[in-house]
Amino acid sequence: MGKVRIIPAHQQRGNSINRSPDEPQSERLRVAAYCRVSTELDEQANSYETQISHYKELIQKDPSWEFAGIFADDRISGTNTKKRDQFNKMIRACKAGKIDLIVTKSISRFARNTIDCLKYIRDLKAINVATFFEKENINTIDAKGEVLITIMASLAQQESESLSQNVKLGLQYRYQQGKVLINHNHLSLSRLHQG
Repeated sequence: MGKVRIIPAHQQRGNSINRSPDEPQSERLRVAAYCRVSTELDEQANSYETQISHYKELIQKDPSWEFAGIFADDRISGTNTKKRDQFNKMIRACKAGKIDLIVTKSISRFARNTIDCLKYIRDLKAINVATFFEKENINTIDAKGEVLITIMASLAQQESESLSQNVKLGLQYRYQQGKVLINHNHLSLSRLHQG
């Protein structure tokens, strides 16, 4: 019979949102938060500020965590990551080895596009960076995490598409009734007077 070689287990950085109390505190997890709101509504503005203060306090009060920053995109859609400057800055910091764990409110705050969501989660997992979605209580490093993420991200994308379709239908009905909405934010009389 052949010899069995026992390889002792070790915990890698960034693979658990909570460490056991028995574990030595020699290496603290570098934890960052990602916050995002997509509209200028007052309740969304309050949510934005609330998210930032909540995560700052949450990270700083945990002795096993080291505060690695808050990355927050204000009034930015979650359906595309290209225009989300803070999101992209956070991903670059992860790739540079400055973050072990990202904490965010929900999957829909992270991404409303299933493909983007899974791509970034897989990219982060490949460099041993976990993402914890507080509302859904999902840690991406867990084996069940990706299955749940796939389902939840699909639902978030469907919700976004449904909302967009409802807005388009509402506008179409208004046009049919002869009620046209004009976005005054993009009209500028000063440009007209300057030529």
